[in-house]
Amino acid sequence: MGEPSDLPELTDIEREVYSWQTTVKGFGEEGQRRLKAATVMISRIGGLGGLVAYELAAAGIGRLVLAHKGGLKPSDLNRQLLMRHDRLGQPRMDIAVESLKALNPRLEIVAVPENVNDDNVVDLVGHADLVVDCAPLFEERFAMNDACVRLAKPMVECSMYEMEAHITSFAPGRSGCLRCLYPEKPGDWQRRFPVIGAVSGTVGCLGAMEAIKIISGLGEPLFGRLLTMDLRNMSFQEVKIRPDPGCPVCTGNS
Repeated sequence: MGEPSDLPELTDIEREVYSWQTTVKGFGEEGQRRLKAATVMISRIGGLGGLVAYELAAAGIGRLVLAHKGGLKPSDLNRQLLMRHDRLGQPRMDIAVESLKALNPRLEIVAVPENVNDDNVVDLVGHADLVVDCAPLFEERFAMNDACVRLAKPMVECSMYEMEAHITSFAPGRSGCLRCLYPEKPGDWQRRFPVIGAVSGTVGCLGAMEAIKIISGLGEPLFGRLLTMDLRNMSFQEVKIRPDPGCPVCTGNS
C-alpha cells in the first residue's frame, strides 16, 4: 500500500498522539504513516462496525468511508458505542461522524447514509484500500466480497451471535473469498439476533487490529484462517480455510 517515500509525513502532534504505538516492534513511524495514507471502508457502524471505526480513528487511520442507513433506536444502545441516548431518532451517521471527529479531528470521513447494495458497492469499495465487513445481511456481505475480488481489495470479515464471534480476512491472490466459505446464505441467518454488547466490541477490536496489520504489514493477518471464539467459556479455535477451486467469484484469483 505505497512505498515509504510516497507516504505522508507525520506532524508533531501526530508523533505525540501515536507515540505509544510507534514504539511497537515492527510497526514504527512507517506503520503510522501507512495508516495515515490509508482509506478503510466499513459497512454499517452499529455495535460491530462502530467499534471498528472508533479503534481505527484512535489508531490514526487517514480516511474512513462509512455506509449505514437509518436512525438511532433505543435497542441500539446496548452495543453501539458511537451513539448517545440524547440523540434517539436522529440519523446514526450524523452521530457517528460527530463522535469520531471528536476523538480524532484530523480524520477524514466520507459519510454515506445508505446501506451497501448492488448499485453503490463498486463505488464504495473502489474508494478504499481495505474493506471491513460488519453488515447484518448476507446480501451486503456477498456484494462487498464480489466487489473486493473484482477490484483486488483485501476484506476483513467479522460477525457475532449471542456469545460467539468469528473473524477472518480475505485477499485476492493470497486466499479464497467469502463465497469459498459460504457458497450460499446460511439458512439460519437472521437479521435480528441475540447478542451481548461486549461481544460486538470484542470482535470489533479484533477487526480493527486485522485492518491495522494488513495496512501496516505488522504481524500475520488471518488470511486462510477463521478465528472463532465462544465467550461463554473463553474458548478460541482456528480453522483453516481453503480456496474453493469451483468458486464462481475468486477462481483464478487465489
